[in-house]
Amino acid sequence: MIAFGRAAGGPMNPERTLTVIQKQVVACGLCPRLRTYCAQVAAEKRRAYRDQEYWGRPVAAFGDPRARVAIIGLAPAAHGANRTGRMFTGDRSGDFLYRALHQTGFASQPESVSREDGMRLSGAWITAPVRCAPPDNKPLPDEIRNCRPYLERELAALPELRVVVVLGQIAMNVYLSILKDRGAIRSRAAFRFRHNVLHEIGPGEPVLLCSYHPSQQNTSTGKLTAEMLRQVFEQAANRSG
Repeated sequence: MIAFGRAAGGPMNPERTLTVIQKQVVACGLCPRLRTYCAQVAAEKRRAYRDQEYWGRPVAAFGDPRARVAIIGLAPAAHGANRTGRMFTGDRSGDFLYRALHQTGFASQPESVSREDGMRLSGAWITAPVRCAPPDNKPLPDEIRNCRPYLERELAALPELRVVVVLGQIAMNVYLSILKDRGAIRSRAAFRFRHNVLHEIGPGEPVLLCSYHPSQQNTSTGKLTAEMLRQVFEQAANRSG
């Protein structure tokens, strides 16, 4: 078994490897339903953004090739990352996430509005199981399976990885499916999703840290507060140091 980021000698050039993966992501056409939906949203636009050019394609992951913490979300938002072309950029979920990352030293600034806003991540990599915006934020099982190899390859290309933060239960299930298929765990049933709970996977494996997703539904109802999310990344920083 080879743990994420712990292959003998590690990747010779993680930045180059991750760049290649991201180019493949952006060019991907494995899910016609998602590609059609992203293009339709980009053409019709939301009134507030009618003067902007939408990205309208699969969205690459974003961050530090030497990341010690990987953050796994769900999928691009139709008028967020599908518009801006960068993970968690241009929507309220991203506002919530980047504020917490800035407070805990992972992000260079507290908000992210475009790919050209100067945002830099230090020690963190933001990715997702699905790279195209799905209708109603609900990717189909086949679409998750189609996209999973990109996530798996990214995680394997991060040589310093120590902590994996999953934002929501879907992200956790996908990550656990990767671990199970690699033989790193015997069963997903042993891992219960609870906010800010950390799971030890095994020798040489990054620890798994759970968080509610910073969706507008969770943050507007108080299920996830700014303080709760900050605490998650404080724990991630402590475990990754």
